[in-house]
Amino acid sequence: MEPDRALLMELLPRLNQLSRSFNRGRLFERAIEASGIGLDHPSVQILTTLQLAGEPLRIGEIASRLQVVGPHVTRQVQVLEKRGLVERVTDPADQRARLIAPTAPGRAAAEKYFGAVLGWFTDALADWSPEDRSALGRLLGRFADDLSARLSRLDTEAP
Repeated sequence: MEPDRALLMELLPRLNQLSRSFNRGRLFERAIEASGIGLDHPSVQILTTLQLAGEPLRIGEIASRLQVVGPHVTRQVQVLEKRGLVERVTDPADQRARLIAPTAPGRAAAEKYFGAVLGWFTDALADWSPEDRSALGRLLGRFADDLSARLSRLDTEAP
């Protein structure tokens, strides 16, 4: 069944509005400032990716999750390592390989950042019913996953 075109046409401006709110409102930069962690956006992205994963990850997996190239992640990880926010650990599945894991200060920095962002989201959703909040999470997650999968397939198809 094809989605209703009129509904999708109504959705496009809302997605643009949300994107503008994040960008114009400098959501991520403000969260970094509010958290007081003194990191740049790429560093915070790596820390939060590791925190959300709940386990150490290979550089390539971090890059894949962030949709960037591996060398970019390698440079950022080196900076985070020097600051004591991440460490390299042995991959239990392959003793030759190394995984990236957040240190206790790295986890604390990610949690401070999450606290700032989640505080704003909590405020925005304060008047929503539990059912509406649940539906938002379920549907937005599904939409993001489906759209990302379709766009990834476009990237891998030959021109």
